[in-house]
Amino acid sequence: MTKETVHVDLGERSYDIHIGPDLLPNAGAYIKPHLQRNHVAIITDETVAGLHLATLETGLAAEGITSVALKLLPGEATKSWENLQKTVEWLLSEKIERDDIVIAFGGGVIGDLAGFSAAILRRGVRFAQIPTSLLAQVDSSVGGKTGINSPHGKNLVGAFYQPQLVLADVAVLGTLQPRDFLAGYGEVAKYGMLGDIAFFEWLEDNGPAMAAGDMDKRIQAVKRSCQMKADIVARDEKEHGDRALLNLGHTFCHALEAATGYSDRLLHGEGVAIGCALAFETSMRLGLCSQEAPSRVRAHLRAMGMKVDLSDIVGDLPDADGLLALMAQDKKVQNGTLAFIMARSIGDSFVTRDVDLDVVKSVLEDALSAR
Repeated sequence: MTKETVHVDLGERSYDIHIGPDLLPNAGAYIKPHLQRNHVAIITDETVAGLHLATLETGLAAEGITSVALKLLPGEATKSWENLQKTVEWLLSEKIERDDIVIAFGGGVIGDLAGFSAAILRRGVRFAQIPTSLLAQVDSSVGGKTGINSPHGKNLVGAFYQPQLVLADVAVLGTLQPRDFLAGYGEVAKYGMLGDIAFFEWLEDNGPAMAAGDMDKRIQAVKRSCQMKADIVARDEKEHGDRALLNLGHTFCHALEAATGYSDRLLHGEGVAIGCALAFETSMRLGLCSQEAPSRVRAHLRAMGMKVDLSDIVGDLPDADGLLALMAQDKKVQNGTLAFIMARSIGDSFVTRDVDLDVVKSVLEDALSAR
């Protein structure tokens, strides 16, 4: 079983993503070359801390690196102004310096919050991502997007701030609950849908074994996902063009997350999966792709045991107009028009602002009526 490395080419902000099992016990060897002094601050959540913090601390100590840790509550609600202030003030109280390393140790919530804290602390303290969820390993830990949520919407406050390195330990994925693993799989499948039909076909064949615990297939899936994201980020770091492709399904997803109160009713990756299905359905109704494409997307996600339709979300949802209003809060709005990622086929997506919202509304109405 080989370890893999994906390079994110951003000039002087370039870094490597290391992928493989048993990176946590060897974390010190990866991080030490980046340190000015042998001391780090770890931001994590209570769940991850209970499972893995001792292993990370031991791995750091093996290289003579001391550490302090802040444990926050798990969950999307942690990405708040209150916890941003708490984290920054804690880092200041621990006398973390600009040349130190802050370690974001957790899922996407911790990565976003810790990365943003590092970005604004002393006008920029270096940080490393050690993502512990599949979703974070293939998406949020790569590319430098950091931030918190606002009452107005998700990820509306933040900064582009690249890490020094990413350690994606796939062995850690074995401690995820099946629902959390599958939520992350929503982002993995998204990469195939947006730009690589061969990867989507590979997932159709290998996704079940990967979900069942096949380590080699997990490494391959994380590597391909990270490579696709790294290539797009290298072309468009600050989302002026191609990087928006990574938001396939997200315009729908973010509205659904807001509608469900960023709660456990709908995990982010579940929203992405439903959003991708809705994006392909909209593309088909606009005459952009064949009828077969949305059916095939749904069939694969359903075969993986994932949420696919609005009927899979428990509890009440707003009507179609209410969901459209939530979509209008998306941070990709320009001059009042929404950006959509539409598809010509599986593996061929594009960004457009020329989408008939009446068609989107009809897709939502039909999906809501099927609940």
